[in-house]
Amino acid sequence: MDPALSQSIVARLDAINEFDREPVRKGRLQGLGSFAGLYAGEHVAGTEFVIGPLFVAHGVAAGDLITGLLVGNLLAVLSWAFICAPIAVGTRLNLYWKLRKIVGPRLLVAYNIVNALMFCFLAGAMISVAATAVGIPFDMNMPALSDRYPVSAGWVITVLLVGGVVTTVAILGFEKIAYFSKVAAPWLLLVFVASALAVLPDLGVHSAGDFWRVANEKIWTGVPMEGRTRFTFWHVAFFAWFANMAMHIGMADMTLLRYAKRWQYGFASAFGMYLGHFIAWLASGVLVALALQQGGEVAPGPIAYLGAGFAGLAAVVIAGWTTANPTIYRAGLAMQTVSPNWKRWKVTLAVGAVTSIAALFPALMMRLLDFVALYGLLLMPMGAVIFADYWLLPRLGMQQDYAALRALTLSWPAAAAWLLTLGACLALNQTWGVEIFFLGLPGWFIATGLYLVCCHWQQRRLPGALA
Repeated sequence: MDPALSQSIVARLDAINEFDREPVRKGRLQGLGSFAGLYAGEHVAGTEFVIGPLFVAHGVAAGDLITGLLVGNLLAVLSWAFICAPIAVGTRLNLYWKLRKIVGPRLLVAYNIVNALMFCFLAGAMISVAATAVGIPFDMNMPALSDRYPVSAGWVITVLLVGGVVTTVAILGFEKIAYFSKVAAPWLLLVFVASALAVLPDLGVHSAGDFWRVANEKIWTGVPMEGRTRFTFWHVAFFAWFANMAMHIGMADMTLLRYAKRWQYGFASAFGMYLGHFIAWLASGVLVALALQQGGEVAPGPIAYLGAGFAGLAAVVIAGWTTANPTIYRAGLAMQTVSPNWKRWKVTLAVGAVTSIAALFPALMMRLLDFVALYGLLLMPMGAVIFADYWLLPRLGMQQDYAALRALTLSWPAAAAWLLTLGACLALNQTWGVEIFFLGLPGWFIATGLYLVCCHWQQRRLPGALA
């Protein structure tokens, strides 16, 4: 490459300002349409081709699935709108720079490494999803539900190529990501719906009256596949609520919602929850039911091809991108605070490389339900810390942003809240058998209470600390 051209590209990338360490300026705020498109694009996505089929595999009954999704997705929307969005708009800071003021730089490094790795693995699953579609025209060997490791050289090459495209979009910043999602989302939803409708006759649905009978007998039968636990209404509702726990009550979407003109834009998450985590999950469940009936492959690419041909394949690829793009963007900003001397685009490039390597392992995709629940649980306590610090400490006569105020490198109340909450959740799981899907709710209250008690202990012991 010509050295002058190379320097020009680097200079342009260096000039992209994503407000890594400062509030977003008024002139860069985005309208409601950007967030409706962003949430629809991120959640009418590659994950839906995995999660919908996994509900079928876990033997959810049709009634439990629909009512659970209605309730759980509503709770998720309310969590974005009333917990995450007001703080994002009130501070205009990304999650990581706001958290630095609360917990100090040393604890933030540990949190951000965990955070970035979790986002890398999630984005890696999306890249895997897209790769299952890219490989079909080339008759590539697809991973099965039980596969953990790369299945062929073609799989490796395809994953790395898809990862390169996704990383490039993430480097270009929030506005490009939002635009990409806004353009792609309406078409993606149409493909999901059209592909499910197209295969219903093959399952025995020839009129509207047939649907509910077939849904109970052939799709969501209430009988799990061998080796899978049976899911109930409560599993579905809590999973739908906490599938994005890291984003809403974990506060990761402060990084996106800081661009919103009003906190009410948090309700735009409904476009993702009800178009993606309701309609698309149902549609992909229909597709996998037919694939199982015919004895075919159940990877995202093959089931989409079954319903919509090459349009289905294109939808899987683009759906994987629309989820992975903002996820890698978040991970890049997380690592930016760990390596502040690096430009954001360089950090995002490195994150994209790690993500692409993770995507080579199909176990990430095939165990997505468990992984999503785990990564949300790991990050949730710090979201509770931010909530308590922003809303509750001033009302209790204590100082916000105490680490920044006292120039502390580590906030022991935040560290205690994070680690003890995870310990309490582990105890609930191991001792009382509470499944991982249900741990987020008690965990959030435990973390909030621990942080408040520890902050009171810390601030009352230092003269002049209490307001």
